[in-house]
Amino acid sequence: MQVTLTAAEAIIVMGVAGSGKSTLGEALAQALTCPFMEGDDFHTPEAVARMRAGIPLTDDDRWPWLNRLGRAISEELVRHGIAVATCSALRRAYRDRLRETIPARVSFVLMDADPKELLRRLTARKHHYMPASLLVSQLDTLERPQPDEAAIALDASRPPAALCEQVVAWLAKREK
Repeated sequence: MQVTLTAAEAIIVMGVAGSGKSTLGEALAQALTCPFMEGDDFHTPEAVARMRAGIPLTDDDRWPWLNRLGRAISEELVRHGIAVATCSALRRAYRDRLRETIPARVSFVLMDADPKELLRRLTARKHHYMPASLLVSQLDTLERPQPDEAAIALDASRPPAALCEQVVAWLAKREK
């Protein structure tokens, strides 16, 4: 399914670690032929070191990260009109900050998964700084998007191609 957006839009794939944000984000960017930004790439080395050590980030750690990511998304929107990014965006306040920073429509795709499956994925994952020990902290922090937010929740256990099709169909339906 092809979708043509009538206005600039940022699509942010959100959720806790191990939910499949990056996998879906890359597939979605390819399907929409637009840039993809990995939110983890915008963390400072200090923040990565804290997480690697099993120390959850504080809001003071997150605000500058959200600002950097929001500015980068905004720059891509100027060039391409659409961009896909990943960001945990666990709290409403974090999503609000992204919406404040990005001067366009911002839509969120929540990757929803069973905690046992998330733990399995995190323990099987290689070469990533986020330890499985931070999963409980992330799940405790997660505030699901509310009806007044442009958001869709997906079952992260489904195949990435099916999830991608679901998001594209959701975007197309909103454009009608």
